[in-house]
Amino acid sequence: MKLVNIKLSEDLLTQVDEIYTQFGFSNRTEFIRNALREKVEEYKLKQDIKKLRKAYGIFKHKQTTEEEYEKMREEGFKKFAARFNKPPLD
Repeated sequence: MKLVNIKLSEDLLTQVDEIYTQFGFSNRTEFIRNALREKVEEYKLKQDIKKLRKAYGIFKHKQTTEEEYEKMREEGFKKFAARFNKPPLD
């Protein structure tokens, strides 16, 4: 692992301190690491949605069959489920 130093406002740090133990994180670092992972996954999902929309637009003009579109949709949801298939936080 690499060390990354960040600066946070006093207010944000106070909020992190108030929240991380409530959700089962043992320290700030674990909480921040998880928050970053979730944000990265969110952006990856947005990229995939853009790709699907673009593909749908391209295929729409090529007379995509309902079966082809359904297959694309299923593949997108499988990717989505795989990314977020993790135990919920209590």
